[in-house]
Amino acid sequence: MEFTRQDLPLEWEERWRREKERRKRVIEDGGEEGIEQDKRELRSIVAYNDSRMGLISGRGKKEESGVRMSGTRQEGIGEHSSEEAFMDEGLVHTYRSETYPKEVFTTLKEFWDSSLLTDLTLTTDNEYSVHVHSPILAAVSSFICERLRDESGGQSDDNKDVQVQRRSLSLGPEVDHVGLQAVVEFAYTGAVLSLNKDSMALIKAAAEALGVPRILDLCNKEEKMKKSVKTPYLEQIKTTLQSIKHLWEDRAGCDVILDVDGASFHVHKVILAASSDYFRGMFTSGMKESHQTRVALPFLSVSELEPLISFSYSGTLPLSWHCVFEITCMALQLQFQPGLSLCLDFMRQEIDPSSCLDVASFAEAYGMSELLEEANDFVLRNFWEVSATAKFQDLPAEKLLDILCSDGLCVPSELAVFRAVSSWVEADPEERLGQAGLLMTGVRFPLMTFREFREVRAINLRMECFGNKEVELYGSALKEFAFSPPKTQDLCRVRRPKDVLVVVGGDQMNPNAGLRIASREVWFANSLRSGTGLMKAIEWRKLGEVPNKPKFRHGVAVMGGRLYVVGGCYFYTSNDVMKCAYSYDPVQNSWKTLADMQEFRSNFSVVVNEERLFAIGGDKEINTNVDSVEMYNPDTDSWSLVQPLDQALSGHAVTVIDGGIFISGGFNCKYECLVSTFLYHPQRGTTYLADMAHDRAQHCMEPLQGRLYVAGGVCNLRKFYTDQQACEVYDPVADSWTAFASLPVPHVGAASSVLEGKIYVLGGYCQEDYSESGLVHRFNPSTQRWENMGKLPGAVTDMRACLLRLPEHFRL
Repeated sequence: MEFTRQDLPLEWEERWRREKERRKRVIEDGGEEGIEQDKRELRSIVAYNDSRMGLISGRGKKEESGVRMSGTRQEGIGEHSSEEAFMDEGLVHTYRSETYPKEVFTTLKEFWDSSLLTDLTLTTDNEYSVHVHSPILAAVSSFICERLRDESGGQSDDNKDVQVQRRSLSLGPEVDHVGLQAVVEFAYTGAVLSLNKDSMALIKAAAEALGVPRILDLCNKEEKMKKSVKTPYLEQIKTTLQSIKHLWEDRAGCDVILDVDGASFHVHKVILAASSDYFRGMFTSGMKESHQTRVALPFLSVSELEPLISFSYSGTLPLSWHCVFEITCMALQLQFQPGLSLCLDFMRQEIDPSSCLDVASFAEAYGMSELLEEANDFVLRNFWEVSATAKFQDLPAEKLLDILCSDGLCVPSELAVFRAVSSWVEADPEERLGQAGLLMTGVRFPLMTFREFREVRAINLRMECFGNKEVELYGSALKEFAFSPPKTQDLCRVRRPKDVLVVVGGDQMNPNAGLRIASREVWFANSLRSGTGLMKAIEWRKLGEVPNKPKFRHGVAVMGGRLYVVGGCYFYTSNDVMKCAYSYDPVQNSWKTLADMQEFRSNFSVVVNEERLFAIGGDKEINTNVDSVEMYNPDTDSWSLVQPLDQALSGHAVTVIDGGIFISGGFNCKYECLVSTFLYHPQRGTTYLADMAHDRAQHCMEPLQGRLYVAGGVCNLRKFYTDQQACEVYDPVADSWTAFASLPVPHVGAASSVLEGKIYVLGGYCQEDYSESGLVHRFNPSTQRWENMGKLPGAVTDMRACLLRLPEHFRL
């Protein structure tokens, strides 16, 4: 049984003084037995607290928090693993800018319109001339490409200057100004807007003479279709960019050599100028370098410039934590804006506990406020993992204190904050013990249980007895823990995530009337609260109500910042299934009625993929499910049927990873729970994957860290069902399922979502006795544990959940 704070002895100061004297005598006398006994006691306390917080195996080996200091010899504070187990810094990720081809060709066309850096004049037989960039035209025309390669045949020697001259080509009578204009237009835009039946012959003649097979293909398609064909210009300019890259790799048409730290880069001025403002200024503003065929850049690094030059021709950057900060600095210096965007994308998407502090420092140094905010928020969300990294030990005391004092600090328990401070002090106790008192002001001791505070006492004893240092830690901690009225901020830590967890509709039992009550209400989680010990809670606020009838077993999704609510039912009879659809705009705080689905659906799933909604399967009436899938196009406000499922399904779970729609479990047409998992494609249909270990329906499935986590639901039991509390996770790479921690209570017909890297399972009921707890449980992948987050505010079963970004005034 734990003592309460009122049970603490009032003569604590005298007892603490005697305890310190005893320990110091033991240390001075070399009393190994007494010290070993203290260690055993501490290990016992730590083991108990670890088991409660789920920190048994989170850092490579069991935590042994506690300052192991005896005399002047440091033995470690809290076994924070120094191994960088969270990431492989050398792992290379290739990042691609999907918008780069369009952006670079927009700039190239601007150069062409202004006759900037043009180096080739094409003249028709009737003396019509056009000035162009030779690598751009050579990328679409084999005729020009061959001549460019012939002229560049001797550029394989790095030490030999490139031969730059203004080129001119006179074209034969088969190329007139209409055809030439079409070829040039295609080279810079990927389209031939002038192509029609009147110009067809002239354009085809020019394309044949200049060797432009892609234009010939367009002409042939238009002739075959006997109508105007829409040119896929984006695909065309991607192909053109790829051809320019091949020219660069072969040094064909390169008009300048960049000498960098002993290496030479043969490049095209126009391509570098189109992707870098620095080189644009160098080559177009009359600087001496604009006339040189060899430019020395002694202040640059080869390893950082080379990937950016390659990016200019490909739109891709190979990045790792070993090089991303240096390449980002180079992109900033040389104003490679598209390359810089990829570097920042890498930092945002690959950020992890071992890199977040570096990202924050970099963002602060270069005034990148948005990146700094994201990095700091990552530190707060993942503080316990961050505190285990070697880089955490290098934090300046003032920055660490800022983190500790943040209301949004996420930890399993306030004891984890104390342990983090202890480990930081232990990294250099001679220098840092003097700062320990200040840092401890960031620890909210009133949020600890008595057992947790026993660990604080034991560690403070070791700190205060270290060497000849005179520090006072325990007295302040004990006064705050036991004897001072708690301050408002000490009642809990309050975190307000940027995206809010939204719960829509659902139903519940009316205990008075014995009837079920369906709901129209929409609630959101405004803040997450961490209280004493492991106590957690959610602050719920009402957002509004769904239009018209209440609904449960419906579908919800968020697309383009709007909340979509689709289908469902409003009671339990055959005629109560709906096909209506609504969208909610949080900026305008208004609902809009959308086109109805083509089929009635309840107990189904809605997901977003490629800017479309997909409503998959479901019950069209009681005990009759369907295999149909329909897609919603927000541009046309219309639903259309796409490839159906292999079988009728309802009560299944659907989620999207990397553009793939994954479906697990559910009821078949006989309403048997399934073990199946498959990948669904709107055109190609179904591809079956490894079966789950357990059959289930009415369950939850959420994506997290590239895997699919499945929890809750019901499973087959003879002719009926029972609760399925076993949970499992699917690895798409290995196509295999493994078990993870079971749910502490049944969650049948629950809602789910992923918020800040943790899985929330909300509400549902117990199949055994049909009881409804309304509990919210959160799975923390770091501790591999489910946490109780309190209760739902309204309806407790068959509701749906998602994440939505709300305007700030909703959060105040």
